[in-house]
Amino acid sequence: MSEKRIFIFGAGYSGKAFARANKDAGTILGTTRAPEKFEALRQAGIQPLLFNGALTPEISDALEKTTHLVVSVAPDEAGDPVLNAARQTIAAIPALEWIAYLSTVGVYGDHGGDWVDETAECRPVSKRSMLRVAAEQDWLKLGRDIGRPVAILRLSGIYGPGRNALVNLENGTARRLIKPGQVFNRIHCDDIAGALWHLLKDNSGGIFNVTDDLPAPPQDVVTYAAGLMGVTPPPEIPFETAQLSPMARSFYGENKRVANTAIKAAGYRFRFPDYRRAFDHMWAEGNWRDGEERSPMKRS
Repeated sequence: MSEKRIFIFGAGYSGKAFARANKDAGTILGTTRAPEKFEALRQAGIQPLLFNGALTPEISDALEKTTHLVVSVAPDEAGDPVLNAARQTIAAIPALEWIAYLSTVGVYGDHGGDWVDETAECRPVSKRSMLRVAAEQDWLKLGRDIGRPVAILRLSGIYGPGRNALVNLENGTARRLIKPGQVFNRIHCDDIAGALWHLLKDNSGGIFNVTDDLPAPPQDVVTYAAGLMGVTPPPEIPFETAQLSPMARSFYGENKRVANTAIKAAGYRFRFPDYRRAFDHMWAEGNWRDGEERSPMKRS
């Protein structure tokens, strides 16, 4: 097979982890909305391009030669920005072998803390998750229309270097919100990268929950990180009285335990199957501050 040419729409935190994990796999190009982020993309092994919702000649030229497409751009009220701008161009890519779309486990909505897997009904609660369900369907339809496999990766709360409870404890933003029975799923960015490369290797399509094995109360993660650092964890705050943004509060309106059945069945083995092993590793390596410092609950 000729050299892979991988194009990432929305080369943010996850996209850069993907590129860093396998810089020698081929040529990797990726978009950002901000020219000041070009250098960070280059350092990750990505040739940067600017995408603000419209195709440029540079993007069109790059897509023409693309073999593998990774999409990590959130939909908005108008739909999926990549499909709106580039559907016909993508459909006509002669060498295209595979498409991956990074979605969210938010599409499952609230299941009262019960386990869900890829066969579960999507019943999204938030508007952003409803838009995600529609975007997933649009990408799957494109795949069917052009006869190409599409992998939908439903990601849980992303964390990793620069984006974790250790950083939040150090900068004073960590909180221990207590809502009885509430759990969240999470995933280390290296396992997003690993799952993508694993699926890309065989051009595997389908729906895959990319989340670790241990859904857990968010306060437990903060407490564990504080123990590693040897600091006192922040005080517990009842959810009912907590000052939260509408988006942050909406996360707590969905409670489920998400199983990673399909990606394991595809042969992927997690590098960090739970947050404890991941935090132990980051702390031991001393790399927990590296990367972009953003909320660990926000999907990039």
